[in-house]
Amino acid sequence: MPTRPEAGAARAWLETLRFLWRASRGHRLRPWRSPYLRWRIETYSGIDAEAVDAKAFREFVWRERSSLRRYLRWVGEMRSGWGSATPRRPPAGR
Repeated sequence: MPTRPEAGAARAWLETLRFLWRASRGHRLRPWRSPYLRWRIETYSGIDAEAVDAKAFREFVWRERSSLRRYLRWVGEMRSGWGSATPRRPPAGR
């Protein structure tokens, strides 16, 4: 049975995988090709989205790993606060 720190690490890993799964839709085996992730990297770091390739993606993730962990921890906290009610889009035309 996992101890508390191990459970927290497992939850953080699960949140990371959940985020990457959603953010890299259509490009799951090559997340650096995801237009969404490329745009996020460009707006965060200033690296031109067209210049993001596998090497630039790995370097960015490694360089910003502590910031990315904080972001994913925040995402996990926001998700846990939603409970069973997830935000929904407003009906079209409003």
